[in-house]
Amino acid sequence: MRNTRATQLLFELSRPGRRSARLPAADVPAVPLETLVPRAALATAPPPLPELTEPELVRHFTNLSTQNMSVDTHFYPLGSCTMKYNPKRNERLASLSGMVDLHPYQSESTLQGLLELLHDLQEILAEISGLPAVSLQPAAGAHGELTALLVAAAHFRQLGQTRTKVLAPDSAHGTNPASAAMAGFDTVTVKSTPAGYVDMDDLAAKLDGETAVFMITNPNTLGMFDRHIADIARRVHDVGGLIYLDGANMNAILGITRPGDFGADMMHFNPHKTFSGPHGGGGPGAGPIAVSETLAPYLPVPIVTRDGDRFRLDFDRPHSIGRVRAFFGNVGVLVRAYCYIRTHGPEGLRRVAENAILNANYLLSKVKHIFPVPQGDRCMHEFVASAQKLKSDRGVSAMDIAKRLLDYGFHAPTVYFPSTVRESMMIEPTETESKETLDAFAQTLFRISEEPPDLLHEAPHTTSISRPDEVRAARQSLVAWRAAK
Repeated sequence: MRNTRATQLLFELSRPGRRSARLPAADVPAVPLETLVPRAALATAPPPLPELTEPELVRHFTNLSTQNMSVDTHFYPLGSCTMKYNPKRNERLASLSGMVDLHPYQSESTLQGLLELLHDLQEILAEISGLPAVSLQPAAGAHGELTALLVAAAHFRQLGQTRTKVLAPDSAHGTNPASAAMAGFDTVTVKSTPAGYVDMDDLAAKLDGETAVFMITNPNTLGMFDRHIADIARRVHDVGGLIYLDGANMNAILGITRPGDFGADMMHFNPHKTFSGPHGGGGPGAGPIAVSETLAPYLPVPIVTRDGDRFRLDFDRPHSIGRVRAFFGNVGVLVRAYCYIRTHGPEGLRRVAENAILNANYLLSKVKHIFPVPQGDRCMHEFVASAQKLKSDRGVSAMDIAKRLLDYGFHAPTVYFPSTVRESMMIEPTETESKETLDAFAQTLFRISEEPPDLLHEAPHTTSISRPDEVRAARQSLVAWRAAK
């Protein structure tokens, strides 16, 4: 039965004169505002903000939070986004006063502990990636992509070359072509084979002297390690191009193989996904990049460097693309990642990847007879199943399944991506889930596959809002509150 209790907006709860706190009058002489801000810039009236007591405010946001799903409350098998549980100890460590009370404008002499941590993290990420130079500045994975492509563009300018093309497989993350366009390149799509790998003939046909970068996610979005990666790298390098490795799926290869060793020239990390940190709602995040020695001069400034037993921020980099983020990057997320890595150590990181692969293959084996996996019986950290047969036989779509999972207390996997699989469901259980959780999820998928189609078309049935008209919401979005007339 649907939960029909609606959560009122703050504006609907508002009553004139209500306050959460009442402050005494200032006991210092007032400074006329016009001496600080031009009168023309001052508002003529206070903004129409809601007026509430503290209990009303706290209850409102607490009630809203109970309507959310998160990794802390539910299983969240969101393929390609590695929504794994993040240890709370890393939250506590990143919240120590020696971290959170620092200010980026402090003198470097008072930031030595933090700078040492960031320098160590640079070296750790260089070792994990197999690429010797690292910038911690980018604020997210897509920002890291853009930064790396700007580094590549600077490299080719320095060589006096005009290269216009970035190649990307048809299964690439959507941010890849977007980042390429923002960096001034044209994106050319390379086809995949029916088996899910890069089509080497199509790559050869599109690879030429205009190619600046080939962007590849490996393991790819189908959860498969491209067996042709060394050959791909060789071919791209033979025409003078660079290999960019989308690091979204690093959770599958930690401690097993390194992008630099199989031909990558540059890559980004998603530390909030691969290591530890909050994830969702667009942030907070981070997207450090690692690059080859050839590309190191173009990295953003500053880079944390070691000078004897001291650490400093190096701005003296004449070929740098400049800043891409304020200060040192999103330090809070970077500290969490550092704590996660140091906790696990080299062997522990390898076990992270091995357990992620084990969980994904176990779940694949449990569901493939109901939801076929077109690209085979084995995967890395994730796999893409298809609801196409269920849709053909009973009219039940991947979206119906996704919505119905909410009623059973599970977040849905990614649906309809990648588009190379019809009615796709991209499932990533991660290494942090137990066998019991995976068994319960698989059993729920079986149960849903046998439920009446009409029940599924109207799902979810237990949430305060059922299934909105997403097309209408996109075309006629209403994002501002309006008072009832």
